[in-house]
Amino acid sequence: MALTFVHKEAPFGVGDKVRVTQKIEEGGKERSVVFEGMVISIHGSGEGKSATVRRIGEQNIGIERIFPLSSPTLEKIEVVKKGTSGVRHAKLYYTRGKSAKEIEEIYTRAARKGQVAVPKKRKVFKKRK
Repeated sequence: MALTFVHKEAPFGVGDKVRVTQKIEEGGKERSVVFEGMVISIHGSGEGKSATVRRIGEQNIGIERIFPLSSPTLEKIEVVKKGTSGVRHAKLYYTRGKSAKEIEEIYTRAARKGQVAVPKKRKVFKKRK
């Protein structure tokens, strides 16, 4: 079970919000399609690795797409928001039944883990003679 993957020098992982740009050829024309959502799983091994990306569409309908990561049609994958450090499972299928507010908890947990706690300075009292 992979939690992270590197695609064309762009590291991303399960729980990250990504923007996937894919090249599509129709007839003699070529166009780029952008799909933005949260990575809910990375599965497979070697050349057969693929990632499932889920987003919420119109009228709160969930849309999932599976992208083969070795496909030549994938132009780039950009990480919009980091969430990997807030993830506790390799597969986030449980988010299918959650609201957007509950899913946002993953990103706040990741932000809390990303912050480094700075120790407070202690006041040093001198002893009186």
